[in-house]
Amino acid sequence: MRTANIACARSIATRAIAALLLALALPGAGGAQAQDRPPNADPAFPFAREIEAFAKANATSPPVDGATLFLGSSSIRLWDIAASFTDIPTVNRGFGGASTPDVLRNYRRLLPPIQPRTIVVYVGENDLAAGASPDKVADDILTLLKRLRTDYARAPIAFLSLKPSPIRWTLWPKMAAVNQAIAKRAGADRFTYLDVGSVLLARDGLPDASLFRPDGLHMNPQGYRRWTQLIDNWLDRVAPAASATRKAS
Repeated sequence: MRTANIACARSIATRAIAALLLALALPGAGGAQAQDRPPNADPAFPFAREIEAFAKANATSPPVDGATLFLGSSSIRLWDIAASFTDIPTVNRGFGGASTPDVLRNYRRLLPPIQPRTIVVYVGENDLAAGASPDKVADDILTLLKRLRTDYARAPIAFLSLKPSPIRWTLWPKMAAVNQAIAKRAGADRFTYLDVGSVLLARDGLPDASLFRPDGLHMNPQGYRRWTQLIDNWLDRVAPAASATRKAS
């Protein structure tokens, strides 16, 4: 079983790298894609378009009362939050490739106009991939969580542990160090640390490749279903009144 899973994980990683090299090699591929998009409001900041979209949504869409705010990087952005949590209001503020400093830099513009009922955070994985040390990543994540706690004193907050994946398996020891540091502060800083990595491991202890997309990094719907169950269970514990209302309806 371990051998089969290793082979599958290697296959996913190989396909992902090959696809990236092919995209870089194709003449004009990047230019054609760029022409399909509107100009970036701030060329120095690659997420300006996404942040502007969030700001526009805050200004033009009806405020979502009593929502669960999902905040973080592409693991949040690619999660079909609305379809996964059909019985509660939700707000998705994930943007692909984001690091914790990116979230902190744009903190105010990411928040919804009405105070969320509960908050779910996943960020930090890209920090390590970019070369940040585990200590630096943990410090930045804790800064973000403390800021959320200050602004939303009564809202339950969950931090989702950094996840293992086939293509970033070599980073797992550093991810584990970050997870350990964050988990130690959960009680004192008044947030919940949720282990969402164990459910993505196969029996051999390696990332279960069947739960990931071909890129070997992002989860597929089957992987997200496992996360959804964990969040549902957490919401039942921390927001029982909302859970009772959902079940009654």
